[in-house]
Amino acid sequence: MRFFFAALVGLALGVVVAPARADALSALARVRASGALRWGGDLQGGEPFVSIDPAHTGALVGFEVDIADALAKHLGVRAEFHQNDWSQLVPSLERETFDIVLNGLEVTRALQGRVTFSRPYYVFAERLMARKSDPSVTGLDSLASRRVGTLTNSLAHEILASPSPKAPVVVFYEGVEEPYIDLARGRIDAVLLDDLIATRYGVPHRELRVVSDVATGYYAVATLPSQVDLSRAIDGAMAALIASGDLERILRKASLWNEREERLVEPTSEERTATPVPLPQSSSPSTSRPRGMTGLDLRLFLEAAGVTLLVSTLAMGIAIPLGLALAILRRYGPRWAAGFSSAYVEIYRGTPVLLQLYVLYYGLASVVRLGALTTAVLGLGMNYGAYEAEVYRAGIQAVPEGQMAAATMLGMSTPLALRRIVLPQALRLALPNVTNDFIALLKDSSLVSVITVVELTKQMTITAVDVRSFVLPGLLCAALYFAMSYPLSRWARALEGRLGRA
Repeated sequence: MRFFFAALVGLALGVVVAPARADALSALARVRASGALRWGGDLQGGEPFVSIDPAHTGALVGFEVDIADALAKHLGVRAEFHQNDWSQLVPSLERETFDIVLNGLEVTRALQGRVTFSRPYYVFAERLMARKSDPSVTGLDSLASRRVGTLTNSLAHEILASPSPKAPVVVFYEGVEEPYIDLARGRIDAVLLDDLIATRYGVPHRELRVVSDVATGYYAVATLPSQVDLSRAIDGAMAALIASGDLERILRKASLWNEREERLVEPTSEERTATPVPLPQSSSPSTSRPRGMTGLDLRLFLEAAGVTLLVSTLAMGIAIPLGLALAILRRYGPRWAAGFSSAYVEIYRGTPVLLQLYVLYYGLASVVRLGALTTAVLGLGMNYGAYEAEVYRAGIQAVPEGQMAAATMLGMSTPLALRRIVLPQALRLALPNVTNDFIALLKDSSLVSVITVVELTKQMTITAVDVRSFVLPGLLCAALYFAMSYPLSRWARALEGRLGRA
């Protein structure tokens, strides 16, 4: 017993002291002590950044993989990749999920001061692409009020963002291939992204053309400003890679070396830290500060909440009659119809709604050209139709079978007996569950951001990057969701009580 007590005390002291010792170590010392330089990236970016080698299961390839290995070797450790959504790389770095960000992270106005950038390792051009059938797109000046696709929180996003009423309508994407698919299908008018991305994902589309390169930018490694020693070590390692010619060899191996990359050898101080687009003197990176929430942010949040409510309401308007039809077919239809209904329910319940949205919007793009909002409504409606089918089927089964038999003996046909006898009772029993599903649908509507619909959660992530905080935007987002769902919850509980008394 005494030994057991001593062991517990030792374990408790270890839990308390170990974090304290870890905190006492510098970031660079922690990296060397762990033996691994943890770097964050997103495999969705694909080739040539970082991707899985099809010839070797699990092995990573890409020029950034080679750079990470070279940096880690310079520090005397190994490189350890951590998968993370690209738009959330910086927030994940701030919570110390990994040590550095190395995945096409662009030196932008929004990130300067939030992270410490190393010496750049690649100079890219912002490339504008349009359809060959649309000669009206000639440059940035021709994009007024037109839909232009790009990545969230990218340099292109900063270039396109403007308070002018003639500014382009920016359409945000999570992946690098999706905007070019939409451009080819006529869903948007242009795409502005890095030339490296445009060459590999835009140019192969025969319907598209390169308009022009409108700016240059830099990829750099990001570290936390508080981790000065690690930042200096990474910057020194990058300088060593450049001086030794290793970086050039890595870029040539990936066929990425060009005349712009000569700047990497002897960059000016301005090129090492400057944002490639002209900045007003008042918003210089050295003096920029996180801004607070504004009235415009509130208006955008309310508009996004309206989109969420619209998508959810229309999707539920599809799910309710679809679910009712599937439940009736499964219960009273012929064998083939019952089999179809059962298969529909199992397939839609057994696969992720996110996958269904991708297939409907991108996979069937060559067959059916659906708009983003239409796809969002149809995708969620068809998915929730499977769940509503089970709700209504349970309601129908709750009605005693003798009532249907009695109605049939009185000469009623099956459709008439369903309409007059069974369904009124089944719908009353199912209604509370239907309202609960509608509340769940409000939250699931956040998934439609993957097909460029800017709903409430997507607007929150965009604003959070602008104000450099997730706290206030997150609280406002939660408050709006609560304001939409709470009245429904109260109505559902009141309805349950009324039906229970009945």
